[in-house]
Amino acid sequence: MKMKKLIFLFAITFAALISSCSDEKLDDSIFNVSERNRSDFDKWLLSNYAYPYNIDFKYKMEDIESDRSYTLVPAELDKAIIMAKLVKYLWLEIYDEIAGIEFTRTYIPKVIHLIGSPAYNANGSQTIGTAEGGLKVTLYNVNNLRFDPAYLNQWYFKTMHHEFAHILHQTKKFDATFHTISDADYIGSTWVNMSNATAYQNGFVSPYSMSSSNEDFVELFAVFVTNTPAFWANILSQAGATGSAIINRKFEIVSSYMRVVWDIDIYELRDIVQQRSAEVSLIDFDTL
Repeated sequence: MKMKKLIFLFAITFAALISSCSDEKLDDSIFNVSERNRSDFDKWLLSNYAYPYNIDFKYKMEDIESDRSYTLVPAELDKAIIMAKLVKYLWLEIYDEIAGIEFTRTYIPKVIHLIGSPAYNANGSQTIGTAEGGLKVTLYNVNNLRFDPAYLNQWYFKTMHHEFAHILHQTKKFDATFHTISDADYIGSTWVNMSNATAYQNGFVSPYSMSSSNEDFVELFAVFVTNTPAFWANILSQAGATGSAIINRKFEIVSSYMRVVWDIDIYELRDIVQQRSAEVSLIDFDTL
């Protein structure tokens, strides 16, 4: 008898729960499933990033996307709009032009995340850009954006080309000989103590190149394409006979890799970068 009563009570309780659930509106979700109210900028991002490249351009700083070891501030909206247009013109469309939009769409990171402030490291350096597994690029210091082409390349677009080169060599390996050329001279994090002149004379195009062979490879690529032929010639001149010989040997591997593996002429790529950098003032930053 007790067992029958228990079964009967359970049946009543279960029926009550079903009745309660059925009385609720099915669309009362804890998530917002309605169409988002997108701003003009959000709509522009859909048309210029999401649809053609399948890129999620995040201009509102998100904790889940941020490195919490740094103290960071969000990007200002007006600076985010400018940066979105610059990244499209000075990065995405450059690779469209040199290699086709399918190449860009295939290999470009799928998330671009803007941070307003620099990321200061314990060794006194600043992280101005990172790439994570070929999936996301984070750009820092957006609130200090300036229109000077040299500044743009140094703070943002050298970093973008640097990080994209990481994606390419992680996808298809470069000649392993490269790793051995300066093997004894890589110094890890102590690169921050090196000057440009010291780096050049030891066969590197920047102090950061001295941190590891992979960083050396992508720095060679990025420094070359984001600077003028005169700038590159000046590096080789300051490097002297010994340093310039090492730089040229490593550069030939970089150039060959881009040409043979990716069908990209690094000299032509540099010409496109330089031309577009000189045309920044022609971009319409006001219209969305």
